[in-house]
Amino acid sequence: MSKQDDRTLAYQYDEMIPPGKDFRSREVVEAYDAYHRRFRDIEQENATLISALGLQPTQTIADFGCGTGAFALQAARCCARVHAVDVSRAMLDYLEWKAGAEGVTRVTCHHGGFLTYVHEDSPLDVIVSSMALHHLPDFWKQKALLRLNAMLRPGGKLFLADVVFSENNCEENIAGWIREMKARAGADVEADLKSHLCTEFSTFAWIMEGLLARAGFRIDKAEHTKGVLAKYYCTKMA
Repeated sequence: MSKQDDRTLAYQYDEMIPPGKDFRSREVVEAYDAYHRRFRDIEQENATLISALGLQPTQTIADFGCGTGAFALQAARCCARVHAVDVSRAMLDYLEWKAGAEGVTRVTCHHGGFLTYVHEDSPLDVIVSSMALHHLPDFWKQKALLRLNAMLRPGGKLFLADVVFSENNCEENIAGWIREMKARAGADVEADLKSHLCTEFSTFAWIMEGLLARAGFRIDKAEHTKGVLAKYYCTKMA
């Protein structure tokens, strides 16, 4: 993949300034990390995903939108190399600090995103992206998925999790989701969800699944939760 692809476009979307919360300071990043641990068992979530993907010691993977690196650090104990990609330099600095503190050496951090990261290593075995693709409008989601497909080896795997809306009862599902999360984690989570809905680019399941198919992925398994969340386990088609 040439270093010049995508970046010469006069109309290139600037993913380096994502919508939503600003993660350019260490304080905000640390607060984000602690905030999610209040209402999620992140280690168990990661262990479940690692098992579902069947990660092997010889495999190389990439985590797009890696954030503070919870998945990347856990996965690095199960595979040969993790390329951790994020548009927030502060997130990556925090990940590198945690990797050093935990003695994890098989994570390489890259400051970039779906549209700007250029993979210069051998083709990837697995790509993971959780709660990050919604930073792009649908046109750019398609371009991003095409780029991810090109980074994978034939038969490589993609795991994608995001806010994805079912068409039926959409507004009722969203309202119920906000009420549930407020009850579990407080008013600040409610505010974050409302901000997400107003400023970011979550889409419908029928659009997301069409984008995946047109990018050359077979959806092996789709899990939909409460009409607002989706997980896709995909394979790169020949």
